[in-house]
Amino acid sequence: MFCYQCSQTIKGTGCTKKGVCGKEDTVARLQDNLLFAIKGISAYNYHAKELGKTDAEIDEFLTKGLYSTLTNVNFDINDLISLGLKSGEINLKVMKILKEAHIEKFGEPTPVEVKVGAQEGPGILVTGHDLKALEELLKQCEGTGIKVYTHSEMISAHGYPELNKYECLAGQLGRAWLDQKKIFSKYNVAILGTSNCVLIPKDEYADRLFTMDIVKVPNGKVIEDYDFSPLIAKAKELESLEAEELTTITTGFGLSTILSLAPKIKELVEAGKIKRFFLVGGCDTIHPKMNYYREFVEKLPKDTVILTLACGKFRFNDLDLGDIEGIPRLLDLGQCNDAIVAIDLAVALCGLFECELNELPLTIILSWMEQKAAAILWTLLHLGKTDMLMGPILPAWVNDDILNVLVDKFNLGLISTPEEDIKKIMG
Repeated sequence: MFCYQCSQTIKGTGCTKKGVCGKEDTVARLQDNLLFAIKGISAYNYHAKELGKTDAEIDEFLTKGLYSTLTNVNFDINDLISLGLKSGEINLKVMKILKEAHIEKFGEPTPVEVKVGAQEGPGILVTGHDLKALEELLKQCEGTGIKVYTHSEMISAHGYPELNKYECLAGQLGRAWLDQKKIFSKYNVAILGTSNCVLIPKDEYADRLFTMDIVKVPNGKVIEDYDFSPLIAKAKELESLEAEELTTITTGFGLSTILSLAPKIKELVEAGKIKRFFLVGGCDTIHPKMNYYREFVEKLPKDTVILTLACGKFRFNDLDLGDIEGIPRLLDLGQCNDAIVAIDLAVALCGLFECELNELPLTIILSWMEQKAAAILWTLLHLGKTDMLMGPILPAWVNDDILNVLVDKFNLGLISTPEEDIKKIMG
């Protein structure tokens, strides 16, 4: 543990084995876990409020959860686990509210092929997760000749009908958030960071990077009140991009689209033509072990279907995995907050096959990095999902005590090699 919340800390620097207050290591780690889950919930709650959606229960839990992590408030290991599960329940609620707001505002996503690569003309590149910000930008760019590109998880915007209708929404540049310093340097466009996952810029594009709302970088230019005129002016003064050879990536598999295929899916499962579903996704990191996810998906039997979401999908979403009698083998559900789509789909499949969640032929393989991932993990645990695999490495704050809790209570496992894990899962 490491706790430096108060002035009683050992030698005035921090308690590392046991707190002066009596706080045990596991308690400290579970408090950290609660804080990270609360951060994730807050991110989704922030975007929901942008779209006019609020909920008193969510706000109440954020207050209670934060208060529980103060010095000398909660020393009970079992209660902190219960609060972790409660954070999962609240995160489920806020993801549902946010998804409903997105659909009310932008329509339900439908599958679409997104052009990947530069097109001729001036451009703006948008990264982050904020769809409202993108919509306001598209309104102001329409008719200007500026092409608006998405980056990282903003690719899901192309699937929403009320965003895809804008002619200036041109395509995608780059992949996950971690390539931004390379991509932002490569393409001479104005850049907008709308939410988390924005890195401190390199000098070669710092003067082209704008942020908004609570997103800030040192000496950065901030858009206020959705007035994108400074961003648009910067895009116009830059040299036009040269066209390059384009590829495509398919995204936009909304819940209704997938459920419309339910009778066919049931038929294929009962005929043994679909053996298993995999949800493979989560946060992406620069760690070399992240190559596991591409290898895993590539080596899965051809009678399996892969659901994916969040930035981890960029490890393999360019693969052509074909289909099973018209059912695509790779289904991109959207951003990290679209985990609610995967959850609603799993619930629907339970009804379709008349079984419990853990009886479904569904395996969840998650990568864990950022705070929002902690919230989503606890949502799955709240729903009672067991036997999940995680990797490639756990966060530094997860010690053996917490890992033992997750293993003992939920049979959480760690990934090994693609070959070994596939063999174990498929029997």
